[in-house]
Amino acid sequence: MTDVLWTPPADVLQRSRIGAYLRWLDEHRGLTFADYDALWRWSVTDLDAFWRSIWDHFGVVAHTPPTATLTDRDMPGTRWFPGATLNYAENVLRMPGRADDEPVVVAHGQTRAPVTLTAGQLREQVRRVAAGLRRLGVTTGDRVAAYAPNIPETYVLMLASASLGAIFSSCAPEFGTRSVTDRWQQIEPKILVAVDGYRYGDKPVDRRAEVAAIRAALPSLRHTVSIPYLDPDGSPADGALAWTELAAETDEPLACTPVPFDHPLYVLYSSGTTGLPKPIVHGHGGILLEHLKMLALHHDLGPADRFFWFTTTGWMMWNFLISGPAVGAAIVLFDGNPGHPDLGEMWRLAEQTGTTYCGTSAPFLLACRKAGLVPREIADLSALRGLGSTGAPLPAEGFTWVYDTVGSDLQLQSLSGGTDVCTGFVGGVPLLPVHAGEIACRALGAKVEARSPDGTPVIGELGELVITEPMPSMPVGFWNDPDGVRYREAYFDVYPGVWRHGDWITINARGGCVITGRSDATLNRGGVRLGTAEFYSVVEGLDEVVDSVVVHLEDGEGGAGELLLFVVLAEGMTLNDELRRTICRELRTALSPRHVPDEIHQVRAVPRTLSAKKLEVPVKKILTGTPVDQAAAKGALANPESLAAFATLAELRTPDRSTT
Repeated sequence: MTDVLWTPPADVLQRSRIGAYLRWLDEHRGLTFADYDALWRWSVTDLDAFWRSIWDHFGVVAHTPPTATLTDRDMPGTRWFPGATLNYAENVLRMPGRADDEPVVVAHGQTRAPVTLTAGQLREQVRRVAAGLRRLGVTTGDRVAAYAPNIPETYVLMLASASLGAIFSSCAPEFGTRSVTDRWQQIEPKILVAVDGYRYGDKPVDRRAEVAAIRAALPSLRHTVSIPYLDPDGSPADGALAWTELAAETDEPLACTPVPFDHPLYVLYSSGTTGLPKPIVHGHGGILLEHLKMLALHHDLGPADRFFWFTTTGWMMWNFLISGPAVGAAIVLFDGNPGHPDLGEMWRLAEQTGTTYCGTSAPFLLACRKAGLVPREIADLSALRGLGSTGAPLPAEGFTWVYDTVGSDLQLQSLSGGTDVCTGFVGGVPLLPVHAGEIACRALGAKVEARSPDGTPVIGELGELVITEPMPSMPVGFWNDPDGVRYREAYFDVYPGVWRHGDWITINARGGCVITGRSDATLNRGGVRLGTAEFYSVVEGLDEVVDSVVVHLEDGEGGAGELLLFVVLAEGMTLNDELRRTICRELRTALSPRHVPDEIHQVRAVPRTLSAKKLEVPVKKILTGTPVDQAAAKGALANPESLAAFATLAELRTPDRSTT
């Protein structure tokens, strides 16, 4: 039985954007490649030629040309396209192939009626808001902060800020005050734009008190602008302007400020599970080039497409999604509860909006599978030709479910990357088949390798995910880190000159990849490293188990240590010996005897970040004696109360344990 679930059509080179790019390389560069692997190897070997080809092929609008493609290949410190000046917003607002009267932003949500902006309307709104920001004194280098959901106003604000050379940062309004101030006190914004609240499903959530607390905690603010989102008839808070004032009619033309290639575009934040979140600065040029490459060549997006990814403004996938118009694609925005009134909501939205490429998370797809959902029976998904999955590894059964229930002709692309590079560095491509449980390839220009413990590259073995050549969308740096000390510690402390990402990856002989979890959360039993992803796939495949987290507590004397499993059970269920035996039997059968936990405990919730990532490392720290407040920054958690159960268990466990 083959594990190939999708094969590229025979005419893929004629129909796809990567096919057009290959023809362009042949015509303009005299380069031909036998297959994707050969193209990838060229892209990570001749960095100068590859990245210059992306610049030229997509016709990047620059005000002054670069004097070189890159200064050198040493990491960190590589400088890309020195001498060039450009503006990200100007390049996005070109919207190639899309006429002024064609929709380019289609926004749905649970707080108000759908909103559609044509290309002309988007440019007009950006023009007005840019003029409004300029009236408020915003200039190049100032920070503009948005406490706002995935709605057109947030997108317009981001593009308007970028057009001025100002630096944008967003937090989703479900973030609590502490999470927001931990981020924004670091960058000292001049302007805050905030909603009054939102609806999540059918529940109204008032955020006026949080906005007031955020304003009070940010002495750098000069102006606050209020978007009356929850209550359209509401008045701005004391001293705040209304969004309509910011976006007032003006004769001022839209003139995008030329900035250097590495000028800061926006600041994204690591989940910050311990300490303050890392403020990751991304640049205009690096983000533009990376997203042109990824959206067009890997996701095959262009003017015929409607591109949707379920995300909030607190996750880097929002920043990825909103670059869609740079390749001519219209984008679909959604704000609300994706499970309301049921898990079919996202699939119905795809039908309503004519979505051609739909992105979501692996946990969402697995939840649909577990619920027995058959999306093609509840929505007409005939327009859908691409489905993206990220946020966590998607196991083989998730792939199979997609092809059985969503559509047999679409291309499923599982991808992985990070906030740190604001993209995926492993993913899919139209030229390669889809194998169950496997990420198809390493992305063009991303020299991803698996490294063994002694630092040598390995194929077909589990290794540390590293990037051995620079990419333009690697951070410009961290905010307030002038000497680059925090930046180097974050990525380059283990292998000097090599980016260590913190994931375990296996790269097979054909270039396919399987990511098996965070390397700092590895299960290491008897010298065999086990990823957490396959573990969760088995445990959460049981009907009784809703969620789970597993940690390995090493033995300081070199023994096997202890493997502890924590499960969240379906409503009304209690963990008993029979269920414990079932879980152990499934793990032993599906994986190995090494995967059988020493203890299984029931908890009410698994700790997760605001972007829904499981927090194995803080759980491990708490169980080995670290106080809760030191083990995790509660403001970065979606459910900080969930940590209490682990602290209680740590107290109950024998005090003379020799774990580290």
